[in-house]
Amino acid sequence: MAEYSDIRTGRHCVFLLHAHLVFVTKIRHQVFTDTHLTRMEEIMRSVCADFETELREFNGKDDHVHLLVNFPPKIALSKLVNSLKGVSSRRMRQEFPELAAHYYRTNKLWSGSYFAGSVGGAPLTLLKQYIEQQKRSV
Repeated sequence: MAEYSDIRTGRHCVFLLHAHLVFVTKIRHQVFTDTHLTRMEEIMRSVCADFETELREFNGKDDHVHLLVNFPPKIALSKLVNSLKGVSSRRMRQEFPELAAHYYRTNKLWSGSYFAGSVGGAPLTLLKQYIEQQKRSV
């Protein structure tokens, strides 16, 4: 039962949803230091809390970050991503003006694209097999 300890409940649902998100800097510029990444994690945890999501893991390198988020089904992942990228870009530019040198005529820290992958649960082949084996009522 320990593997199901992350199951959350809503008013009308029971859920366990995780997503792996990756954001890269505009033009893959290598701008982040450990200080930047530490502050960015704090900002992103705050944004996640506002969305009733949980930032389970965060890490990054000089040109990208990885996030593992646990989110409820009422949250559109695209809206969460938009807020994470927008708020972190704005706050990082305010708190670290030296980052502005890397923006090249735009006020954007992040590339317009991102990666989002579902995480956890049974492998797709196992789920497909389970569904195929269900009996229809006659």
